[in-house]
Amino acid sequence: MIFSKWHRFGVLRASGRVAGLTLPAVLCAGLCLSAVAQAEILPLSVAMSRAAQADPAAMATQKRLAATEAGIRQAGVRPNPSVGLEAENVLGSGPYSGLSQAETTLSYQQPLERKSKREARIGAASAQNDLARAEGRVRTWEAMTAAQRLWVEAVVAEAETELAGQRLKLAEQSQAEIRRRVTAARDPLFAGSLAETEVATARIAHDQAAAKVRQLKTQLAALWGGAAEFELEAKWLEGTPVISEPALMETPDIEVLRARQRLSAAQLKVETTRRVQDPTVSAGIRHFQGDGAVAFIIGGSIPLNRNDAYRGHIDRARADSEAASADIEVAERYRQRDITAATLRMTDLAHEAQRIETEVIPQAETALRQVREGFVRGGFTYRDVIGTQQTLMAAKARRLEVLKQFHIEQINRDRLSGKWLALLPDVEAAQ
Repeated sequence: MIFSKWHRFGVLRASGRVAGLTLPAVLCAGLCLSAVAQAEILPLSVAMSRAAQADPAAMATQKRLAATEAGIRQAGVRPNPSVGLEAENVLGSGPYSGLSQAETTLSYQQPLERKSKREARIGAASAQNDLARAEGRVRTWEAMTAAQRLWVEAVVAEAETELAGQRLKLAEQSQAEIRRRVTAARDPLFAGSLAETEVATARIAHDQAAAKVRQLKTQLAALWGGAAEFELEAKWLEGTPVISEPALMETPDIEVLRARQRLSAAQLKVETTRRVQDPTVSAGIRHFQGDGAVAFIIGGSIPLNRNDAYRGHIDRARADSEAASADIEVAERYRQRDITAATLRMTDLAHEAQRIETEVIPQAETALRQVREGFVRGGFTYRDVIGTQQTLMAAKARRLEVLKQFHIEQINRDRLSGKWLALLPDVEAAQ
């Protein structure tokens, strides 16, 4: 990384003055250099894994899973029995009324729920649990994608800092040459002012680029609550791997759609089983106050589906299930379309970056060398040198922009294809 090389160059250049420093200052400088040398190199996969492990939404997901697991337990509970007490002939007219002729019945009623209903409820609660888990994985998946984007932007920002350092170096070289020419009265004074302006502008651009790197590193480290004391893989940006259609995996986004489809199907089963009514059986003891006799009674009842056969609920659940299935089909079709489009754009961007590197930049470097040689001989003006330098820097900047767009497209394609699924932590393990 050129920015790091310039940093080391500055340290080496200052080493000529070490003899004038105190021993504590020298030791402090040595410790600082040792800390820089031992800075952690943060690969992309490690950054994404740390962001996934530290996802703040994981706690909310665990609470939702606990809620749905409680729902599964509740869904398996059988209907409660009931106890009834009736007293007949307590009041009234005639010889068979009054407390002496009362008939008291104590009964016990139990609804006989069909096993299919209970299984359907448990299935729906389990599907709700699957949906909560899938939605939690989507939130973690988004945190990983955010880490990937910040990591790529930070690598690009370091490359931009490196490029800004090259521009500053060229500007300082030109400034030194123009000073000699102005001192020798070979160029007017304004040429020296222009050179100083170019150096100041290049230095500001370099400082801003370095500040951007620090900002992006801080944002990246904040995803897992760490410090931005790490180095990035600078050479990673230069790599444009062989572009082909990626292998498709079941991404968390698709998992959510499938979980919703299973939930809709489970709800349809629940509504279908409800249309069959459950009987209620009862048994009890009747006491005749008049003669002290006791009788055992049994009975039963079953609701009639005269006015409500759950047709509306069933039709709604069936429509929801069919809609969920259609959502999966549409999502898969769109995913394949977007992956193909991203692959085509990546191919075009990689081709453009390669052509700029092999066709444009070498020509611009040759032109700059020729103009500088002519400038030393007096054949060109300072404006010619500045213009040629700007052409070279613009070509390199364009190449960086193309590489950045290439890797942004790769980020989108990685999310669609599920490339980094292996880094996604297990929700149960996080608990």
